[in-house]
Parts: sequence; C-alpha cells; structure tokens
Amino acid sequence: MTLAIWAYRLRKTPVLALVVPLGLVVMLFWVFFSQDESVLGLEGSSIASHKWAHENEKTFYFPYSRKFKSAKYSYNKKANWLFSDMVEDNIPAGHITHFDLNKLQSTANAAVNKEQVLILTPMQTFHDQYWDNLLQLTYPRELLELGFIIPRTNTGDAALRKLEAAVRKVQLGKKEQRFAKITILRQDSQSFDALLEKERHDLKVQKQRRSAMALARNELLFSTIGPQTAWILWIDADIVETPSTVIQDMTAHDKPVLSANVYQRYKDEKSGEKQFRAYDFNNWAESDIALDMASHMADDEVIFEGYAEMATYRPLMAYQYDPSGSQETETKLDGVGGGCTLVKADVHRDGAMFPSFPFYHLIETEGFAKMAKRLGYEVYGLPNYLVFHIEEFN
Repeated sequence: MTLAIWAYRLRKTPVLALVVPLGLVVMLFWVFFSQDESVLGLEGSSIASHKWAHENEKTFYFPYSRKFKSAKYSYNKKANWLFSDMVEDNIPAGHITHFDLNKLQSTANAAVNKEQVLILTPMQTFHDQYWDNLLQLTYPRELLELGFIIPRTNTGDAALRKLEAAVRKVQLGKKEQRFAKITILRQDSQSFDALLEKERHDLKVQKQRRSAMALARNELLFSTIGPQTAWILWIDADIVETPSTVIQDMTAHDKPVLSANVYQRYKDEKSGEKQFRAYDFNNWAESDIALDMASHMADDEVIFEGYAEMATYRPLMAYQYDPSGSQETETKLDGVGGGCTLVKADVHRDGAMFPSFPFYHLIETEGFAKMAKRLGYEVYGLPNYLVFHIEEFN
C-alpha cells in the first residue's frame, strides 16, 4: 500500500485506520511477550499443567551444573497458542546412575577438596538481611546447593514471592555467581503460623510448634540430600549475620554435628546503644536434674529448655561465650538448636532425623542431637563463634 493510498484512507476513515494497527500491535505483544507470572508452588494452571514429576510433588529445581540431569524450570516460559513450556522429560541415557558413596568424604578441608555443601532453611518469613548474608558467603558457589521449605499459609505465600524474586536475580545472573542448585518446597505437613515472638515462644505451644518444625525439616532434608552432598548446614531464616567464612570455619573442626552460638543484636531502650544478648538456649549439655525430671515424666511429655517452669539447670552454651576467648573453642553438647548447625551428611544418611514425637523426652533439633548420639556420633558447639538472629519488635 502506497503512502498516498494510506493517507487517502486515513482521511476517509480515521478511526479504522488507527484501530487496526493498534489491534495488530496488541496482538503481537500478547503473542510474544505475555506470560503467566504466578508464583512457584501456588495453585494455578501454569504450575499444575507441568507434567514433570518433581513439579507434581511441589518441588522446583534450578540446576546450573552439568552434574544435574533433571529437567530445568525456565523463567522465560511462554503459555499461549504460539509457544508452550511443555517439554519432554529429560531422561539420562541408560536410565540408571551408580554412585559410590564410599568415596564421598566430609573433611576439614572441605573447600579445597571441593566438597558439596547443602544449605537448608525452613522459611516462614523472608528477610532481606538473611539473603544478603547468604550471598556474602565465600564458600565456592559451584559447591553450594540451597534448599527451602515454605508453609502453605498467607505469610508463607508472601515469603515465597520474595524468595522467588531473589532466586531469579541470582540464578539468571552471571554464571560464576549462580548456586549449583536451588530447591524450593511447599510444606505438605501442618504448619504453625503464629508469628509474634511471644506467641511463638510461649511454652504451651512449644510441642505443637516444634513438632511442626520437625516435620518440615524432615521433608526438606529427605527431598534435597543427594549422593554428592558431603555437608549440610542448617541455618534459620532469622539468622541475618554470620562470618563470610562460616562454612570453612565450621567444616575445619571436622565434627559430625557442630553448632554455632546464636546471639541477637538489639537496641538498648535506656542508652539507645546497640547491644547483643544470648538468644538460642537449645545448645546445652545434659544435667542430672534434667535426667531425673525426665525419669518421672509420661512417655508423651517433652522437656523444653529456657523456661522457668522447667528448671533443668543444664549448662547452656549461650552463657559460655567469652569475648576474649578463641573462636575455635569447642564444647561438648547433648542438645542443639537449628539456628546455625553444621552436620556431616552421613549422620543424616545413617538415620538421624528430627523427631516430631517425644524421643527420650526431646523433640525436633534437640531430639536430633540425642538421636545422633545414640547412633555413635559426637555433638559439639562453638561458644565463642557467634552468629546473629534478627532483632524482633513484637
């Protein structure tokens, strides 16, 4: 169509001449640029229509390594009549892979020996400080895998949206800054959704809360541990400050189970200055008083540390911090928390999990420590090696 004819039609039917090109532009935009932005794991056709087994299980992988042969989830998916994100399953040739776990080692020189570390975090709330701290770790990214489990609650949905955005930014960034693999799970077991600090730490809800946490930890652990995993670092989503070398520092001790000392920075109301205080009281050594208390309990009763109603007089690692002492100082423990605890993968492979039921009158992380010791593994803590919990204002 010549320019003269186009000008003539424009004078005769100006509305039609404008509507048709505009309609074509809208149609082209819809075809080439529209896509479903629904969040991973939330109910929706874009996720439900995927046929990959791990997606049906509400598991999503972001592998950027030749070691992993699972299907890759693409952020650049198209869901319209011209493009489809449905792809054939990627099944390796031979269908069977053999792994010799006898050659897998967890050593004091983890980074030098290129040992794979799996960082696991149950997440109910996404904190930017947590993610920023994770990104500043100096352990080689190609040796780091991340795993998250998020409850099916409103707060969980909000956390998932923020986590997905953070993951997208890193995993689609420079290749050398990508993690080897990231797994995001939606919790299938019942979750505990009380977010206020007083509610969360009230003694009367501890059995329910800790049982739910144990189930979530087990779901996350059993879904993410792989044949290449040498170490597992359990770090809570509320831990917002660790040394950048925390993995190298903790693996250097070469202990089956090793817990850092969790403190909390806060603003003193009187002086207005920043202070810090002990926070996690789940890192402890057993006491005769606690053992005697347990001997008189019913089978379904649990001892929870840090409550005046249950005065166990256990030596707490939280109060063993010596500001002038060495960060490498070790102490033997019988119970651990999940704030920042490093575990050799073989400890979990041998059966040490997080009991959601009373196990020797212990539950969750403290029950895990008891189970690990029953399996013959020693449990240690680092009283002078501090990591910090986020300041809470409720």
